[in-house]
Amino acid sequence: MVHQLTFHREIEKLKKKFMILGSLVEDRMQKACMAMQNRDQDLLQKIIASDWEIDEMEIEVEEECLKILALHQPVARDLRLLVAVIKINNELERIADIAVNISKRVQTISKDSALNFSIDYQPMATKVLRMLKMCLDALVTEDADLARRIFLEDEEVDYLRNQAYKSVIRELNSDPGHASCLVNMYLLARHLERVGDRTTNIAEEVIYLVEGEIVRGDGD
Repeated sequence: MVHQLTFHREIEKLKKKFMILGSLVEDRMQKACMAMQNRDQDLLQKIIASDWEIDEMEIEVEEECLKILALHQPVARDLRLLVAVIKINNELERIADIAVNISKRVQTISKDSALNFSIDYQPMATKVLRMLKMCLDALVTEDADLARRIFLEDEEVDYLRNQAYKSVIRELNSDPGHASCLVNMYLLARHLERVGDRTTNIAEEVIYLVEGEIVRGDGD
């Protein structure tokens, strides 16, 4: 009985830390998307400089999971929860890394003041942030149906990435003098698309947690 109480206390403590990590990552992505629009240099620098916070928390969550696995050897749903947390933990850390990569690209693009070409990333960024919120909500509420809706959203993000690619290629053909900057502009779309991919990976883990079924978004 004491063993069981200790186990549940540790699980609850893990969940709280994990949710804080999710909130931090969501906040980091929101700020990166904002900085894509307003090119706020101070904000960009803050995002890059604070990357270590999420890295440290990701390690703490993983170590907590491994400790619970070793001490309590959980089975069935408790085991699925820990496996899902370990995998989602990794996805969240990678999303935070992408926020840093976006910030670095925006810093580079900002240096080319002579380029008149621009891409409105607001629709794509809004959709990706929505997907991130949806997957975190699905995780908190353990809602597999909400998780499955993310797969459809991801197709729209892929479409917007392709549109950005076509725009950049057209501009490269007409104004090759800004090639480096234009490539970086396309890579912003690629980074946003990768965040969408990471959220679908999280959605897959939520479905696994809730239903015990392994799914892959592109084949669902």
